[in-house]
Amino acid sequence: MTPFINDDFLLQNRFAIRLYHEFAENLPIIDYHNHLSPQDISDNKKFENLTQIWLEGDHYKWRAMRANGVDEHYISGDADDWEKFEKWAETVPNTMRNPLYHWTHLELKRYFGINKLLTPDTAKDIYFKCSEMLRTEEFSTQNLLRKMRVEVVCTTDDPTDKLHYHKNIQANSIGTKVLPTFRTDDIFLSNNSLKFKKYIKKLELSSSVKISTLIDFIEAIKMRLDYFEAAGCVISDYGLSEIPPIDFNIDILSNEFEAWVNDENSDFLNMANQFNGLIILQLSKLYHEKDMVQQFHLGAIRNNNSRLLNKIGYDAGCDSIGDYSHAERLSAFLNALDKEKKLAKTILYNLNPRDNEVFSTMTGNFQMGDIPGKIQWGSAWWFLDQKDGMEKQINTLSNTGLLSRFIGMITDSRSFLSFPRHEYFRRILCNIIGTDIEKGFLPNDIKFLGEMINNISYFNSRKYLFGK
Repeated sequence: MTPFINDDFLLQNRFAIRLYHEFAENLPIIDYHNHLSPQDISDNKKFENLTQIWLEGDHYKWRAMRANGVDEHYISGDADDWEKFEKWAETVPNTMRNPLYHWTHLELKRYFGINKLLTPDTAKDIYFKCSEMLRTEEFSTQNLLRKMRVEVVCTTDDPTDKLHYHKNIQANSIGTKVLPTFRTDDIFLSNNSLKFKKYIKKLELSSSVKISTLIDFIEAIKMRLDYFEAAGCVISDYGLSEIPPIDFNIDILSNEFEAWVNDENSDFLNMANQFNGLIILQLSKLYHEKDMVQQFHLGAIRNNNSRLLNKIGYDAGCDSIGDYSHAERLSAFLNALDKEKKLAKTILYNLNPRDNEVFSTMTGNFQMGDIPGKIQWGSAWWFLDQKDGMEKQINTLSNTGLLSRFIGMITDSRSFLSFPRHEYFRRILCNIIGTDIEKGFLPNDIKFLGEMINNISYFNSRKYLFGK
C-alpha cells in the first residue's frame, strides 16, 4: 500500500513531479522568520519526548485540540506529557483538511521515518518510538537543523536582548547560520503607560543611554541596532495590527515625551499614534542606512480571550484575523520614505486574505529599479500558510507582480519539527507550475521554469538577504 506521504505527495501531473524532484527537492533552507529559541540551539538541546518538541507552545495544535473538545488540563495544563500526546492523537484524525493533518504526517515521515497515520490506535507506538529517538544525539537541535539542510535561521529577538546565545552559536560553527532579528514591537507605545516606562528602563540598561528626551530614545534604539548588526543581524520585523499614521508635529511630540518620561504623573497616551508614527519612520530610515531588510506582519487581532490570557499569557492560541483597513496608511508610509530615497528592502505580510490584492499591488508602487523585487509581498502567513492560502498568494502575485522574483517560504514557527513546511510550499509551487504546463498555459520549458522554482525556493532569498 502506498504511504499517504509518498514521493509524489501533492504533485498531480508528470510536469509537477519532474519540477519538484529535479529542481526543488534537495535545495537548502533559508528560514528568515521564525520563533525558535536561540538558547535551545546554543545548548544543543535534546528533548525528552515528542510532546515537549511538538506540543509545547504550539498554538496551532492547541486551537485544534480546544475545537475538538479537549480540556485545557491536557493542552496547557498540568497533565503529564503522555496524556497530552494522547489527546493530540485523538484530535489528529479530526483535523482532516486542516493543514495540521498534512504537517503532522510530513513531520513524522521526514524526521522519524514513520509512514503510519497518527490515530488513537497508533499513538503509543509512535510516541515511545519517537521519544526514544529524540533522546539520542542525532536528534539534538543542531542535528535536526542539519537533517533538514537548514542553512540560515533568523530568530525573533527583542532589541534589549544581549544575544548571548547567538554569539555562542557563532563561536562554535554549527553549520547553520543563526542570526538575530530586530523585532521592535515593545518599542511602540501601547495603551499601557506603566509597562512602556518599564521597557524604557530596559532600553536604557542595554544601550547605556540615559533616556530623558525623544532624541535620547532614538539614540538608544540606534545603539541597539548597531549591536545587533555587529552580531550578524540582516533583517528586522514588526508585529503590528496596522501601520500607525505619520502625521505628527515633532516639536509638540518632543516636548510631550520629555514631560512624560521625566514625570511619573504625566500622561503621554494621547500622543501614542503620533509617537508610533515617528518611531516607525526613524527605524525604517536606519534599516535603509544599514541595507537591512524590514518585515511588516500586519493584521492580527491578538489575545481575544481574556480568560486564557490571564491564565496562560501571550501566545495562548487566542489570536485571529483582524479587519483593519491598511491601504491608505501603508501607502503614505512607504511614499514618505520613497520621497526621501530612504525606503529599505521591505517585506509586507497580510493576515486577512481580503487584502491579498491590496498588499500585492502596493509593492509594485515602490519598486525602485535598483534591486529586483526590492519590495516583496511575503509568503502566506499564519492562518493563510496552508495549501489554499499559498495557492491564492502565488496566483495573486503571479497576476499582479513577478512571481519569479518572490523570496519564498518561512516557517514562522516555534518548533524544531516545522521545517517540512518549506517542502510543503515547494510541492505546491511545483504543482501550480506543472499544472499550467499541462494545460498549455506555460511553455514546456522545464529548464527555464525549473530555474525559476530554484530561485523562488532558495536563491532569491539568499541574494535578497546577503547580496549573493
